[in-house]
Amino acid sequence: MGSQQSAGAPGGPEGAAAAVHVVVVGGGFGGIAAARQLQSQRISFTLIDLRDAFHHNVAALRASVQSGFANKTFIPYAETFGESFVQGRVERVDTDTQTVTLQGGKEIRYSHLILCTGTDGPFPGKLNAVVSRQAAVQRYEDFVKEIQAADSVLVVGGGSTGVEMAAEIKTEYPEKKVVLVHSRIGLADPELLASVRQQAKQVLLDKGVELLLGQKLLNLAELQVNVTRRNMQVRTDKGTQLKTDLIIVCTGLKVNAAAYAASLPGGCVADSGALKVNEHLQVDGFSNVFAVGDCADINEPKMAYHAGLHAAVAVSNITNSLSGKPLTSYRTGNVTMLLAMGRDDGVGQYVSVRLPRPLVAQLKSRDLLLWKSWREMKQKSP
Repeated sequence: MGSQQSAGAPGGPEGAAAAVHVVVVGGGFGGIAAARQLQSQRISFTLIDLRDAFHHNVAALRASVQSGFANKTFIPYAETFGESFVQGRVERVDTDTQTVTLQGGKEIRYSHLILCTGTDGPFPGKLNAVVSRQAAVQRYEDFVKEIQAADSVLVVGGGSTGVEMAAEIKTEYPEKKVVLVHSRIGLADPELLASVRQQAKQVLLDKGVELLLGQKLLNLAELQVNVTRRNMQVRTDKGTQLKTDLIIVCTGLKVNAAAYAASLPGGCVADSGALKVNEHLQVDGFSNVFAVGDCADINEPKMAYHAGLHAAVAVSNITNSLSGKPLTSYRTGNVTMLLAMGRDDGVGQYVSVRLPRPLVAQLKSRDLLLWKSWREMKQKSP
């Protein structure tokens, strides 16, 4: 375990406030929510991210199928946060000297640290690379061309990402053959109501997606993914053989622990790579280090909405600790989840009530909540 660190600096609230500098590692949904709150409270901070633009990755799959859409999904950090934003890859966190070190050697001191490193996974669902906005947008535009060039597409993985990916392709290109292969029988997120998961399956079937459920691919390692190659031969463990032109992998999401795994005490990192936190979202053993979003070891669905709630608790606990007020606790909420099944359909639930499909389409599927991120970043969408 790490030593318990004091939250503020000596010399009363004024001295503490003067010495406060919060470093936020990771500019995903939790990171920008924390940075915006620090900014509005005029608390000194540095936001660090690999990219130079926030990625509204809720819309990443639409950007993969619709040319021109990716441009709306990347929002420049510097226009919102100015010099409080630094682009780079965090390589280590030194809790003794309270320093974050970036690739290339740049060091940034902190009084408080908020880790929001999120999850990593395969493109196009995720794009975790040191990359400019222009290059990121281009990657999606290039990917749209791969999909357009393919007559048949195989989507690997039937969790929420795979289900949404298959629906997006079939909605945009109804003439293409789309097959979804999933190792389990049930589709989408296990935390969803059974009736919602069944509804997701029905929407895919209605759109003409072919489903291979309860089957695993045997030869994925030998095949090229994300590149159109005519008639690639695919085999499953149930003896199914098929040919496809393009393979898109929507599995293998994992906690992005690279920034802290090697430097934080092992006791505060769970087996998944997520950080163990208390009810105040403080990382085990530290009063001035917080974990927010997907990298916090909290038993709830990994969602942008939850990351925003975590950020509010972390920032209010930094300000509370400086002014001597009691800390705020985070309570996991009920499951509210909306799956966009192409731009014209969707399934979801609010708490334990299944929502009507047209309502989900209106709330989420049409523009994938992009307006919210542009509003949060105080910028106008192109």
